[in-house]
Amino acid sequence: MAGTEPAVRLYCFAHAGAGDSVFHRWARSTGEGVEPVPVLLPGRGGRRREPRLTDHGSLVAHLLDRVRVPAGQSYALYGHSLGAMVAHALAGALREEGLPLPSFVAVGACPPPDAASRLSDACESSDEELVEALDRLGALPEGVAARGYWRRASLPVLRDDLRLAGALRAAARASAPERGPLSVPLLAVSGSRDPLVSPATVGGWRRWTSGPVAARTVPGDHFFVRGEALPRLIGRACRVVRRLEAGGGNGNGNGRWSAETVPPYTREPAGHP
Repeated sequence: MAGTEPAVRLYCFAHAGAGDSVFHRWARSTGEGVEPVPVLLPGRGGRRREPRLTDHGSLVAHLLDRVRVPAGQSYALYGHSLGAMVAHALAGALREEGLPLPSFVAVGACPPPDAASRLSDACESSDEELVEALDRLGALPEGVAARGYWRRASLPVLRDDLRLAGALRAAARASAPERGPLSVPLLAVSGSRDPLVSPATVGGWRRWTSGPVAARTVPGDHFFVRGEALPRLIGRACRVVRRLEAGGGNGNGNGRWSAETVPPYTREPAGHP
């Protein structure tokens, strides 16, 4: 690769209860030609004093104001679990505003909006019931269930994020008959040991775009976002887009991006073309 084309900007959205730290190592792992940009939502990390967002309208208004892509630069979206619904909602809002669409949208560890979601359905349970349900479903990081500090600091954020996920899923279903599926390419990623969302369920995202779809499985449980396999896979997908667009094509308009052009996960070093 000549290396003269601008990097693909990759906006990243985290799972429920998380900030942007889960993506801090992605700049190394995604490899050459990719610019990861973790997006921190209000109510966590450095924005913990800001009110958390729990409805579709507030979320998309907030993101449209903050996600700015320089003219002429390709970009993509990746969302993990709740973040997948955030990325999907943002792509839909960009379409409605007539703004440039991403070269592709990648979703991970998340059922499509028309499938059942045991996580968002548990958002109004008591604290004890919610923690037990999350632990049973494999949606808690190892060892945190018994930590009192974690419950005080993180459980309110997690609960509001699950409310947001439910609101985004409902909004997607409500708007689907009128607005139809997105037209962008979609990369749907599942974890090989995810007890919560199976590869078959993640594959249901193909119903939510009229563009080409690639479904891939990488090693890991529900939190495979923390491993090396996912950013390497997304990095390779970004380099496919970069090559196609450098050659006069584009990711979301002419059908040249396809399932076959996104390589499956391999153990090759980050930066391999």
